[in-house]
Amino acid sequence: MTKTTTMGSLRELQKLDRRISEIRSRIRDFDPLLAEVEEPALRLEDEHGKASTRLEQMKTDARRLERSAEDKQARAEKLDERLSQVTNLREETAVKTELEMVQRSIDADEQEAMQLLEQVRQNELLVDELQEQSATARAEVLPRQEELLDERSGLDESLAELSARRDTVLEMLGTRERQVYESFHGSGRAVVVAALTEDGACGHCFGIVPLQQQNEIRRDEGLHRCEACGVILTSEPEEEPDPVPVAPIESEESEESEESDESAEPDDAEASEASVDS
Repeated sequence: MTKTTTMGSLRELQKLDRRISEIRSRIRDFDPLLAEVEEPALRLEDEHGKASTRLEQMKTDARRLERSAEDKQARAEKLDERLSQVTNLREETAVKTELEMVQRSIDADEQEAMQLLEQVRQNELLVDELQEQSATARAEVLPRQEELLDERSGLDESLAELSARRDTVLEMLGTRERQVYESFHGSGRAVVVAALTEDGACGHCFGIVPLQQQNEIRRDEGLHRCEACGVILTSEPEEEPDPVPVAPIESEESEESEESDESAEPDDAEASEASVDS
């Protein structure tokens, strides 16, 4: 591979890495956006889930009270039969006392069951209402959510294409050039290749390059790095990196400003006409 081709590949690799970094940054920005869009629906769904859990617990408690009341009612019936078979006053008093206790317990369970059934009814209404609200909220956020997911999917595809192109360009480099580039880029530095300025300075740190090294760089002799900052130096002029296309976002303030400017135009025209007439 010629020196010119090597430098061109290094510059293209740097350009690809910049674009890949920009796209990855934009992809990371989608997570908080999606969370913000989905938050109202998630909050209502969480409330619906908690209300449903409480409702099931209340129904379980109601069934427990119902079984307890049935058992106590059966016990009361047996005590009532036994009362008709007692043979002495002492036994009759004992059976009546136990029967009264069981009956009071039955009354307390029935009272608690009535209160619990009312709570069940109210919670059923609440669950139905929350379910309807969460479904409405989910339907409202779905279009925006799908729009964001489509945008992120497009960025994922662009990232995959750029990564594949990067691998191809990387294979075109020699072992030494590849190791130098990857070690320097892996350290987190955004600039790996910089052009030599007209006055013989590094295009990255602007440190003066020794004259002999300047001549070798301009003659494309070998791989040269800046002694001050370590970037690879080339005599080729640096190209502006292609920005990742971003759709313009119009804010409400800008729209209101445009409307106010439009409304002000007729007034200016009327003022001009009045000055001409006078």
